[in-house]
Amino acid sequence: MAKISLSNSLVDLLKKKNIYEKEIVLITDDGGGKYSLQGGACTIGTKFTLITLDTPDPEYPEVLENDQGVHLWTSDYDLMFFNPGIKMDYHAGSISIKDDAHSLDNMVRIADGKEVLAAFDKGIMVNGATC
Repeated sequence: MAKISLSNSLVDLLKKKNIYEKEIVLITDDGGGKYSLQGGACTIGTKFTLITLDTPDPEYPEVLENDQGVHLWTSDYDLMFFNPGIKMDYHAGSISIKDDAHSLDNMVRIADGKEVLAAFDKGIMVNGATC
């Protein structure tokens, strides 16, 4: 089980958006995942998205343990992009993620998983952007 540190300002944002109680999946938004909105081969490991769900998704079984009680999940694949010391913060209107070795993304998105999948099904959005 991986550990992640969430800033109080990020937790406050999740509460304000009424998603604190939801299941949240942290994805590496690389153009190939189930909920991927952006990215591609040239951006792998530089774009991340928080996907909100009503129930856990078995394709994202890895718990991201945190002290704030947020139900945060990811996958084995996504974990390989992180070094120890994963931290997320909300400051000046942006969500950032970093670890002890890197600043990973300063513009982490939040998206509703049901809406993303519905848009893919309707052809409104295309999963798997390329460079």
